[in-house]
Amino acid sequence: MASQANIKHRPANEWIGCLTYKSTATTNPTPADLQAIVNQARTRNRQMGITGMLLFEDGCFLQTLEGPPAQLDVVWNAIKRDKRHCNIEVLSERVSQSRLFSQWDLLLYNGQGKASGSAAHASAPPAISRYVRKITKLALAADSAGLDGLVGGLVEQGWKGDAIVGLLIEPAARALGDAWLADQCCELDLTIGLSMLQLAGQWVRHEPTRLGTDPAAYRILLATSPGEQHMLGTALLADQFVAAGWQVEVAFPASTEALANQIAAERPDAIDLALSDALPRRHALTRLSTAISVSRRAASNQPTIVSVGGRIFAEDAVTAVMVGADHARRSVVGASISIAELVQQKRKS
Repeated sequence: MASQANIKHRPANEWIGCLTYKSTATTNPTPADLQAIVNQARTRNRQMGITGMLLFEDGCFLQTLEGPPAQLDVVWNAIKRDKRHCNIEVLSERVSQSRLFSQWDLLLYNGQGKASGSAAHASAPPAISRYVRKITKLALAADSAGLDGLVGGLVEQGWKGDAIVGLLIEPAARALGDAWLADQCCELDLTIGLSMLQLAGQWVRHEPTRLGTDPAAYRILLATSPGEQHMLGTALLADQFVAAGWQVEVAFPASTEALANQIAAERPDAIDLALSDALPRRHALTRLSTAISVSRRAASNQPTIVSVGGRIFAEDAVTAVMVGADHARRSVVGASISIAELVQQKRKS
């Protein structure tokens, strides 16, 4: 895999291009066919400095690619000429200051079974509920321009970044999960919808937070729980912690061993492990607990705070203690402050 780089602010001439598209397979590829596609793409992507994610389900591809704009154009032109798919539709094309898939030449998801769980309906003021419904509808329609326009309009009206994330984007993610649990959309629709929310979140600006200690002295590893597909919360957290001045690493580990290796190498002051922001994932708590135990062993020589997040912690009475963590965040909002306070306490003890 490509080496992972720190997320940090870049000069304009070093920005990363990001393109997301969907298409239809012209044949029904076998798992071996998909792996061959990925292996070929990884060789090319490694040479071009391209990273990204590929999902295949129900005869459809969804892919996000990111890298230097010139190299991204070369790869994109090759993809458009590939006869193994058709009906290519660009969902989003933009530039960003950081990568979301910095450790992956190409990350492949190939369909997953539905998780058990029940839909939860949180109450909210009517005006907020209307916005959430609009955002959910735009996300399911993969309307990136519509989402950007809505979020941009709210910013112009004076909405703060934390309000947009906490009152609109996170509830919209849960609404997408409810639609999937109710069989109102397929997994591909859910994944595309969360990708749209993730991209919309990149336009949200967080107010810099300064505590007593220089936040640049803090290091945090933001990771999805091993095997977790949904990465919205991790992406939103990355933006918040970067704005707060932390040294940030982002990871999407496929196994607890991969997570442990990264922790041992990075020696972070804090780790945040995220489950899905869309689905309850109660069945994943045992796996998360194991990942936390492994994380603590890997960080045995470094005082490290472990935080967890996801829909189940936002809605249910699931505490940090149940999975062996120090902190369970109910929202992305304010996480940099609460985790910084825990790091300070740990350093003093």
